Amino acid sequence: MLIATQLSAQCTDARVNIVTETLFKKYKSVEDFAAADYGELCEDIKSAGFYRNKAKNIILCCKRLIDVYGGEVPDTMEDLTSLAGTGRKTANLVLGDIFGKPAVVVDTHCKRIAKRIGLTVNDDPTKVEMDLKKIVPPDYQLRMCHQFVAHGRAVCTARRPKCAVCPIAGVCKSAGKC
Repeated sequence: MLIATQLSAQCTDARVNIVTETLFKKYKSVEDFAAADYGELCEDIKSAGFYRNKAKNIILCCKRLIDVYGGEVPDTMEDLTSLAGTGRKTANLVLGDIFGKPAVVVDTHCKRIAKRIGLTVNDDPTKVEMDLKKIVPPDYQLRMCHQFVAHGRAVCTARRPKCAVCPIAGVCKSAGKC
């Protein structure tokens, strides 16, 4: 999940799924990724975009996982964000989905929905995360983020929100104004 999430930056989930299907057959372990030839890995992930930077970060991340964490993915925000290519969004996704810890994953959908319905006034993802952590119970945080993604894709889209059919329009500060 860590590698797939790193690949997802500026890339669709559908494309990441296509890339990882063959990628994870070729590179089966953290050691395989750490020892990967940079140029070859670039070719393997090219269609995910920003492949040069992503390949460099994947190799560096996996080397650090081996050198510092015994080949295991750590389970704290501080340790995860010490890995190349791993920001708060990726770290929160890993913390929540893999380790079952409270986590607020602020992607483009979460940020847009939280702002539109009035849960934050901020644009900075870290500030949005902190705002949501203050008001969303820990055991609901990750589920809320996944629900925001689904809602943002199906109803509250960036360009043409469907306020007329939105099930939360009654509590949304932006209903009918976008």
